[in-house]
Amino acid sequence: MFEMDTDALTKLGAQITTAEIKQQPGLWRGALKIYEENLPAINDFLAKARELGGSRRTRVIFCGAGTSAYVSDTVVPYLRRVGDRDSFEFAAVATTDIVCSPLDYVSPEDPTVMVSFARSGNSPESVASVERVGQVAKDLLYLNITCAPEGKLAQDSKGDPRALTILIPDANDKGFAMTGSYSCMELMAALIFDPATLEQKRAWVEQAASMGEDVVAREDQIKGWVDRDFNRVTYLGSASLSGLARESQLKILELCAGKIATSFDSSMGYRHGPKSFVDPKTLVFVYVNNDPYTRQYDLDILNEIAGDKIALATVAIQQKNGSDFTGESFSFEGGAPLPDAYVALPFVMVAQTVALNSSVKVGNTPDTPSPTGTVNRVVKGVTIHPFEN
Repeated sequence: MFEMDTDALTKLGAQITTAEIKQQPGLWRGALKIYEENLPAINDFLAKARELGGSRRTRVIFCGAGTSAYVSDTVVPYLRRVGDRDSFEFAAVATTDIVCSPLDYVSPEDPTVMVSFARSGNSPESVASVERVGQVAKDLLYLNITCAPEGKLAQDSKGDPRALTILIPDANDKGFAMTGSYSCMELMAALIFDPATLEQKRAWVEQAASMGEDVVAREDQIKGWVDRDFNRVTYLGSASLSGLARESQLKILELCAGKIATSFDSSMGYRHGPKSFVDPKTLVFVYVNNDPYTRQYDLDILNEIAGDKIALATVAIQQKNGSDFTGESFSFEGGAPLPDAYVALPFVMVAQTVALNSSVKVGNTPDTPSPTGTVNRVVKGVTIHPFEN
């Protein structure tokens, strides 16, 4: 797909999505530049966020719907490990949960920073969740990470002294599926709250971008799995990469319009019933964590499923470091092990490439994959009911 010309891709209904997957390494370098350009404003905002808590930790809730929620699921476990835990308590809370039950997820007593992820910022939940959190939280700041300068999320926060909006406009995917918007928003959140030095962040982003370019160059290897006779796919991972697994299964579910069954779980959690999903027509992909302790559990489930011989293929997506899965794999060679929030970037490109090729295989059009129009790029048909606190 990445080597096809525009006319051929357009005939397949895949030109937009293919280009948007392929361009991500450049987008990540661009997101780093946006981060650096906004550093003074970001540092001022983080200082206010720390002061907001006083003697208490400020609760930072990362919010989105669908893929934007999975951005939160991917970045939050990483930040719980490396972030400023003396000042902040990090949590992932979907906007869809906040809107329908605000008091279950937001407390008036908690000093709160609401981090909103949104590709367009126009979904009803994106707008309503900001209002609901504002109705409940007494001490509140807003950090908006969005890809659409003209979207309601960005526009409505203009002039609000409590809000900082970071825009990543080149990542505003025009295709149905979120690809670059997912990876760039996840990266931006990591850059903002990761206490690592700017020099270290630059090195991590460049390494991730080089690995992403390797995915593009090795598409034929990925297509080799897609060409097999399968009708089910599952993604597994641990810690942050468990959130990534959820996003990965959504991509193939969306782009194939449900024609391929999908599942996801944590590597440890999969044994507790969900493993029943696997049959001889299932592709199992496992993200292998770079943390030496956590990595053992990912390798365990890979070896178990491969040893059971119950799946069509059991594939590790891994950065090789000497303790690796020796069966089928998409392996990245060379370079120091990347932390979760950064290795997630090239890893998700593998899953996006699987989804893109699978969509074409089942006769779908990746750019407009919902033939009935019942699922839309920006969610429709949502009724926001009044809430009184």
